[in-house]
Amino acid sequence: MTSDDFKSFIAAVVLSAVVVLGFNYFFPQKNKTENLTADVTVSAETQTPVAAAEQNEEELSENAVIVHAPVAEVLKQDERLKISNNVISGSIRLKGARFDEILLNKYKLTLDADSPDVELLAPAKTDSAYYADYGWLSGDKSLLLPNKDTLWTVEGNSELTPQTPVTLVWNNGQGVKFIYNIKLDDNYLFDITQTVENNSGHAITVYPYGLFSKTLMTEDNTTSVVHRGFTGILDGDLKEIKYDKLDAEKEPETFETTGGWVSLTDRYWFSAFIFNDSYKAKITLRKVNDSTVQLDFKGLPMQIQSGSTASFSSQMYAGAKEIKLLDKYAETIKKFDLNVDFGWYYFLTKPFFYILDYLYNLIGNMGWAILVFAALLRLLMFPVANKSYEGMSKMKKIQPKVMALQNAYKDDKMALQRATMELYQREKVNPASGCLPILIQIPIFFSLYKVLNIAIEIRHAPFIGWIKDLSAPDPLTISTWAHIYVPSLLDIGVWPLIYGFTMFIQYKLNPAPANKDQARMMAMMPFIFVIMFAHFASGLVIYWTLSNILSVFQQKYIMYKNGVK
Repeated sequence: MTSDDFKSFIAAVVLSAVVVLGFNYFFPQKNKTENLTADVTVSAETQTPVAAAEQNEEELSENAVIVHAPVAEVLKQDERLKISNNVISGSIRLKGARFDEILLNKYKLTLDADSPDVELLAPAKTDSAYYADYGWLSGDKSLLLPNKDTLWTVEGNSELTPQTPVTLVWNNGQGVKFIYNIKLDDNYLFDITQTVENNSGHAITVYPYGLFSKTLMTEDNTTSVVHRGFTGILDGDLKEIKYDKLDAEKEPETFETTGGWVSLTDRYWFSAFIFNDSYKAKITLRKVNDSTVQLDFKGLPMQIQSGSTASFSSQMYAGAKEIKLLDKYAETIKKFDLNVDFGWYYFLTKPFFYILDYLYNLIGNMGWAILVFAALLRLLMFPVANKSYEGMSKMKKIQPKVMALQNAYKDDKMALQRATMELYQREKVNPASGCLPILIQIPIFFSLYKVLNIAIEIRHAPFIGWIKDLSAPDPLTISTWAHIYVPSLLDIGVWPLIYGFTMFIQYKLNPAPANKDQARMMAMMPFIFVIMFAHFASGLVIYWTLSNILSVFQQKYIMYKNGVK
């Protein structure tokens, strides 16, 4: 491979990487709109948890029109048990003992001062329906079991807090009592014990289950580098399935696991069922219809003699992807931190986050922390970059000789390549040396891109001036400050333009490729990258801009030292 070929290869790799990342912003997948169908049959013999989408409860026909009420209106329809600690608030619907209202008090929906708290769980029959149910199954059709219409009685404490666990009780009238004991920690973790007291006069067998039912939002079915969908540790191994890979027309995904956990995860939030290390459970993931996903587990059979009691305990997480908090939980819940999608470069992405977090706590502003991080990375790569820029300076110095060879052998490509390589050997120039920093920066680029997209700690983090959210693209675009219409692809913010200018300077400092087509391609790279970076997180653009500026100063110094104009 010649030096020009190698440069073309590196340029293609970098450009392809940026194109792949940028493609998701320009051409997002849209939700399909199809008629909903009803599927309300539950087989007691197969012991399958209820397909609990609220549309199914209404037994809709194929052409039925779904009318959803506002969340506030639905919350008033039933008696509720209040939930609260320092980070969440909400309630449990006593009809059905359903977890269907969780608000994340630390996080606002938008940057507006009067923005409401982020809503994680929401009642059925609303546009954002997302809830958790627990229950029991049995092959004995004569045994009355609690269902979505069962009205539970609260015994003891009337509010669920870290200091006041609650107990919900229902007696089926056949001598069998069903009990929920629910605890909440200081963050997002619930401990739930399902107990059955049997005084029926004969043995019974029941299976505990739990389920999440989630209405998919537009972003859930959008292709993205951030994983949205099912995540689980099944028998110690990580399993991930994106929402857009599920199909209501296909058979559900089923798994079995001993211990571990399963979750439905979004960009910044998730809900999970967690089992103790020795417990066996069957997991089912299904797309109930075009807009609803259900994740459920079924536990082992509980055979309960008359006069006896049996219990099953599990945990439920419903909250934010706070990385340091999940690391703390991972001390007892194996691999729980993998609910955050750190990507292929896990070994870089997670350390990058902790460095940024440390710098943020030191400086007090995430934007400045990113800039300091960029400077530290440049300092770490200083020796490698120095060697590279020395090679590039030598290449630029002999550029007139290369041009002379091109004129001399313009009709003989093979002879030109031989003469060029001989020139490189005489002048002791390595034409590939300038590509090493680019190769090193590819995993750094991907890792930092991941951090800025997945870390909730960077969500809504301001910098200076108009940058109020480092995880979002630069809002001060051409259409904003010029007050003119610009196609979204070309509506570029100020920071991407600054970045493009620094990249253009770098291009002018580098030796031009001998091949004219390659030279034209390299000349276009700053403009292509500006368009791509315009839709990336502003924190990433700010990082890369400073990195480019530092590179320019370093390269100019090396050129001056080598006598290159």
